[in-house]
Amino acid sequence: MIFQLPSISSFVTKKALSLFLVLFSVVTLTAQEVIKDQPTKEAPKTDSSKKMKVDGVIATVGDYIILDSDIDKAYLEIASQGGSVKDITRCQMLGKLMEDKLYAHQAVQDSVKVTDSEVKAMMDERLNYMTEQLGSMDKVVSYYKKNNEEEFRTYFFDILKENKLTSEMQKKIVDDVQITPEEVRNFFKKIPKDELPVFGAEMEVAQIVVKPKISDADKQKVIDRLNGFKKEIQEGSSFATKAVLYSQDPGSRASGGYYKMNRKTPFVKEFKDVAFSLAEGEISAPFETEYGYHIIYVEKIKGQEIELRHILLAPKVTEESLQEAKEKIALIRKRIVDKEITFAEAARTLSDEKETRANGGTLINPKTQDTRFELTKMDPSLYAQVSNLKENEISLPIPEELQEGKKQFKLVTVTNRINEHTADYAKDYTKIKELALKEKQIKAIAKWFDEKIKDTYIKIVGEYRDCTFTNNWLKK
Repeated sequence: MIFQLPSISSFVTKKALSLFLVLFSVVTLTAQEVIKDQPTKEAPKTDSSKKMKVDGVIATVGDYIILDSDIDKAYLEIASQGGSVKDITRCQMLGKLMEDKLYAHQAVQDSVKVTDSEVKAMMDERLNYMTEQLGSMDKVVSYYKKNNEEEFRTYFFDILKENKLTSEMQKKIVDDVQITPEEVRNFFKKIPKDELPVFGAEMEVAQIVVKPKISDADKQKVIDRLNGFKKEIQEGSSFATKAVLYSQDPGSRASGGYYKMNRKTPFVKEFKDVAFSLAEGEISAPFETEYGYHIIYVEKIKGQEIELRHILLAPKVTEESLQEAKEKIALIRKRIVDKEITFAEAARTLSDEKETRANGGTLINPKTQDTRFELTKMDPSLYAQVSNLKENEISLPIPEELQEGKKQFKLVTVTNRINEHTADYAKDYTKIKELALKEKQIKAIAKWFDEKIKDTYIKIVGEYRDCTFTNNWLKK
C-alpha cells in the first residue's frame, strides 16, 4: 500500500527515515528463494563502493533467504528507476530487504491469497512497459543477466509474487487503523510551535466539461460489435485474446482485460453493479459507462472478491458533433462572463462531467480527497491550464484529447488561492488528520514487527551482525 505525505517542513523531514524503513516498500528485484542447507560465506564489508568478491546467504527470515548479491540488485533497481542510492548504506538496504521478507513470510502464514493469474497480469503489464523502455524483450533479458526469456519470466514471476504478498500484508496491517477527531486534536497539540508543519501554496479549481454527442446509430454499432464478440467467445474464442486485440481500456488491455476487485474497489458504479450481478463463468450483455460500452466475463468469485476480464469499446465521434460541442462551450463561457449565470450554476446545469457537476464543478484532489491542490504536486497538464489564471478568471475553451483519442472541451477557473502557511488546526484539519493517521499506522507497523520478529526464525551472519538496524533483527 503506498502512502504519500504532503510537502511540509522539518516536522516531516525528521520522520522521513523512519517512514522509509518502517512503512514504505522499495520495489526491489530480489527473487523468492526457499532455504537450502549450504555453507555460509563471509559477508563483505558494508561499504557499497567496494566490489563484491563472494556471494552467499547473509540473512534468513522465516522461509526466505537473502544473498549478498540481493543488496546489489536492490541498488541496481533503485538506480534504474532514477532514484539516488548514495545515502543508502548496505546495512539499511539489508534491513529493508528483511522487512520485505518478513511481510511475505507472514503473508503466507496468514494465508493471504495471491493468485497466479493475478501475478501473470501484473507481469504482462510490467513487461510491456519495460520492453517499451528498453526496445525489445531480448534487451530486458540481457539487462537482468538471464540466459533466455523463459528463465527471466520464471525469475520475474517469483519477484512479483513476493512483492504482491508484501504489499497485501502491509495493507492488512494498516487497513483497520482508524483515528478519531480527539486523537487528531491531541496529535496537533503535542507538536511544538517551532516544529509545526508548513504547507505549500495551494489552489482550489473548478471546471465545466462539454462532451461531443454520439448518435444512437453509432452507439448501436458498438453494441452490435460487443454482442458479436460475446457470441464468438461462447462458441470457443478466447475472451483474453479479444481484449488484447480490441479493448480500448489501456489499463487492462495488455493483460487480456483482467481486473481483480471487491465492492470497495474504486470503479464506476455501473461497472461494479454489473460485475457483482454475474455468476462465475457468465458474460454480461453490453452496458454503458462514461468510458464507453463494456462486456464483462467473471472468471472467479472468492468470497467478496471477483476476478474478471472486460472489453471496452467507445463509439466514434463525428466532426459535426465536435463542432457543436466547441460552440456550446464558447456560449457557456460568454454567459458566465456576461454574468447571466455563475460558474457554479453553469457547472451544475450544463456540464457533462458527473463527478464534478453536483459540486459546482469543484475538482477533488485524488491524492488527498479534499478540494485543495498543492502547486508543486499538481498534475502538470492541469497546472498548465490554471497557473496563469487570476482568482475567479475563466479560461478560454480548452480542447482535451483523452485516452484512445476521445475528445472534449472544458472551461477552468481558480476559485481560491492559499499561500504557503504554517499549519492551522481549523483550516488544515484534513492534512493534519492525514499526518496523525500516518503516525498511528507507523506505530501499528512497528508493533507488528516487534511481535513477528520474536515469533519468526531470523538469522544474520558475518559482518552484517555489526549493523545498527531500526528493527530488532538480532533479538538483543
